[in-house]
Amino acid sequence: MGQKKSVILGLLCAVLCALFVTLFLADVGAQQDSLRAEALERYGGDQIEVYVAKRDIAAGEALNLSSIERRLWVADLLPAHPVTTLEEVEGHTIQSSILKGEVISGDRLGSPDSVLDVPSGMSAVSVPARDVQALGGALKSGMKADVYATGASGTTLLVQGAQVLATSNEKEELWGTDSVSWITLAVKPERVQELVTAAHNLELYFTLPVAKATPTEAEVKS
Repeated sequence: MGQKKSVILGLLCAVLCALFVTLFLADVGAQQDSLRAEALERYGGDQIEVYVAKRDIAAGEALNLSSIERRLWVADLLPAHPVTTLEEVEGHTIQSSILKGEVISGDRLGSPDSVLDVPSGMSAVSVPARDVQALGGALKSGMKADVYATGASGTTLLVQGAQVLATSNEKEELWGTDSVSWITLAVKPERVQELVTAAHNLELYFTLPVAKATPTEAEVKS
């Protein structure tokens, strides 16, 4: 008999807990609706559908529906040049990091007039980097660099002699900084996936290949 009462009491407690949780969530939802209505009243009722980051997005990453989503936003609270159509951003490689919840703006996408001279048969891919990883910021377009990936399990040579197509510090006038935050490389198409995966999970370091020694006059004659 006592066990039966305990079971009934337990069920009643569970029902009451579920009821309290439901009431709490309803109250939170009502508060959010109230705050939203207040914001709309304060800043105006005009709303625009824009694209927002669903998660933190690293520099050099291509935008797609896995990383961005469409949301209504109060017009007066939008940044300059907000992106309103998917065509403006889908597949576009961003030039600086975007935080979760941030409205995607054209200012994050770089200059639309910039054109990369990608060698025939190669793919262009941008990866995040810092000065310390890119020869103290001395890495420039036109150079060729070896790319190493390092992590807890060790260091691996990923790409040898990759051509540097562009770096963020060469866009100083556009971004207002001379620090490196991304590097664009020309690599073979079959290496792109490996490079992107490594950039997402490991630290990439760039080194200049060993210069070939110039033969001496005696060596040439021999």
